[in-house]
Amino acid sequence: MVALVALTGAFVSAQPQTPRLTGGNGTLYIGGYPNVIWIIDEATEKVAGTIQTKTGIPRRLTLSRDLKRFYNIDATNEYVEVLDIASRATIDSFRLTEGNKRVRIASLEPDPKHQYLMMITRTATRQRDRVEIGASELQQYDLKEHKIIRTVPWPDGQERDQANLMFSPDGKLLYFLGNEILIFETENFTQVDKWDLSSLEEGLGQVSVTFGGFGGLDSVNDEPGFLTTTLTVDDPVQHRRMMGVARIDLVKKDLEFYTMGPAGGVNFVLAPDRKRGYGLESTVGRYQFWTFDLEQRKVISRAEFDGRPRMSLKTSSNGRILYIYNAGNTIDLYDAATYRYLRTITLDGDVTTGFYVVPRQAATAKP
Repeated sequence: MVALVALTGAFVSAQPQTPRLTGGNGTLYIGGYPNVIWIIDEATEKVAGTIQTKTGIPRRLTLSRDLKRFYNIDATNEYVEVLDIASRATIDSFRLTEGNKRVRIASLEPDPKHQYLMMITRTATRQRDRVEIGASELQQYDLKEHKIIRTVPWPDGQERDQANLMFSPDGKLLYFLGNEILIFETENFTQVDKWDLSSLEEGLGQVSVTFGGFGGLDSVNDEPGFLTTTLTVDDPVQHRRMMGVARIDLVKKDLEFYTMGPAGGVNFVLAPDRKRGYGLESTVGRYQFWTFDLEQRKVISRAEFDGRPRMSLKTSSNGRILYIYNAGNTIDLYDAATYRYLRTITLDGDVTTGFYVVPRQAATAKP
C-alpha cells in the first residue's frame, strides 16, 4: 500500500503543468509617488529599475514617437522634465513661472525630432489685492533655446483648456483631434485643412469621438499616422446613440467606421496585432470587459468582473493579458481570453500617471 501511494504521488508530480500565462517580453512604464517612474519587466512582472524625477511627483507622462523619451509634467503643472529612457536620466527640465506670474501647463506634445513642444498653458498673475487668471494659450516652446517662440491663435477663436494634439509622422502637420480634426502646417502654424467626422456617412447625426483616457493619448499599437478609437453617432431613424470603432488615417484623411451596438461608457484599447480591441465599461456597481473582433467587425464577448471604482485598461505586449490600473499601488492582471483574474503587481507607492506598454520589437525598430 505504501509503495502504491508513493507511486501515485510520483505520477501526479510528473504530470506537465500548465504554463504560466504572461504578457510578453515588453517593458511597462508607470509613474508614481514619491518621485519615480517604475520600469517593469513584463515577462517576470518584477520592477527592473526606476527613473527618478527631479521636478517632483510625475503626473502626465508623454512618450515620444520614437519611444526614446518621456516628457513629464509634474503634479503642480509647472515643471516639464525630459527623461531619456535608455540612460534612465533627466536630460532637461524647465519651468515657465517667473516673478508674480505662475504658469501652469495642462498638456504638451513633442515634435518628432525633439526640437520643440506644443503646450497648452494658463497664467495666473498675482496682484496686490487679487489674482488675475489669464486665457488658456497654445504655445510653441523651443527646447534648445529654452523659450516660448510662438503663441498660436486658437482655431476658430475658440479657447480650449485641453486639446488632443498629434503630429504627422514627418512632423510637417499638426492635428487637433476632436469631432472635427483641424490640420495645421508646422512652419507658421496656419490652418490648412479641416475634416468634419460627422460627414463620414450620409444620414448619420452628431458624431462624438473619444481620444485617449486617463494619461492621455497612447498610440503605441497603432501604425504611424493612424488612430483607432471608439466613436458614437446619432441614429436619426431609431433616435438613439450608437457606438462603433473607427480607424482613422490622418495622412490620407480616410476613416473606416462600423457600429458595434448601443452607445455606452466603454473605454477602448487596441491589441498589438490590431485584429482585436478591448473595452472597459465602468459605472457604479457595474464593471465589464468587452472584446471586439476588428476583422469581423463585431463584439465577440463581454463579461462582468469585480473591478474597482477608478480603473483604466491596457493590453499586454502579446495581447494575452489585460492590465487594470489607476488609483492605488497595484496593477491587476486578467486573462484576455477568459477575463479570469490572474494576479497582481504591487508597487512601492501609489501610481499618478498613465501606463505605457512598450513591446520589445517596437522599441528596437524605432530609429
